Amino acid sequence: MATIESLLRAAVLPDSPSGKLDAEWLLAAALGKPASYLRTWPEREVPAESEARFVADLARRRRGEPVAYILGRQGFWSLELEVAPHTLIPRPDTELLVETALQLLPPTPADILDLGTGTGAIALALAHERPAWQVTGVDRVTEAVDLAARNAQRLRLDNAEFRESRWFSALAGQRFALIVSNPPYIPAHDPHLQKGDLRFEPSSALVAGDDGLDDIRQIIASAPSHLLCQGWLLLEHGYDQASAVRGLFAESGFVDIQSRKDLGGHERISLGQRP
Repeated sequence: MATIESLLRAAVLPDSPSGKLDAEWLLAAALGKPASYLRTWPEREVPAESEARFVADLARRRRGEPVAYILGRQGFWSLELEVAPHTLIPRPDTELLVETALQLLPPTPADILDLGTGTGAIALALAHERPAWQVTGVDRVTEAVDLAARNAQRLRLDNAEFRESRWFSALAGQRFALIVSNPPYIPAHDPHLQKGDLRFEPSSALVAGDDGLDDIRQIIASAPSHLLCQGWLLLEHGYDQASAVRGLFAESGFVDIQSRKDLGGHERISLGQRP
């Protein structure tokens, strides 16, 4: 019977920059243990059924499938979320949206909207941090709405709700103090779409026209009629799109327009206020 140490030593993932960590996560999941268990008990023998699952999952990872899809979960903010192939995998860069949103409004009652919610990551992080906020997440994909609702239920966040809507289509007459979104923003011809985890993620959550700005244009143009006075719109975008996005904010009459940098030093999000 193989040991934890021997299985990890043999688990070669040459095309993954995080190969060692990926293998540890997969083996820990197969054992039903935290990753720390592997380092504490490397000499422990691995049951045959756990080894079989690990070998199968490792083969999926070698084919390029993201670890989050293999395990069916991904950490975001302080939450663990269920994920599935019909939703984008939440990423650390998107936590900048959450941080900024929390700075913009006080922790008093307010209606918040998350457009294109996917797993519900942004909406649920905000609902978790601000119990007085009522957060609505919308997505055009029914399966994503159902998944986000399951995440809310499992996390016991009663101040978050999810519904099906193509951007603002199901929100007629509703206004919010803050609208946040991580919309598709990758140009259709971007070569990165054929590399790494992006190959497995839904293109509808990634691609937005020839310049990557189709959905951002639509959101910025429509948002003023769904924002309260002094309400904020906050968007994630590509590393090289900040100037263009600020221009779109200005064209739609927003004020106090600004961009903020991610941990890599790129202008990753932009925001503006309805006067």
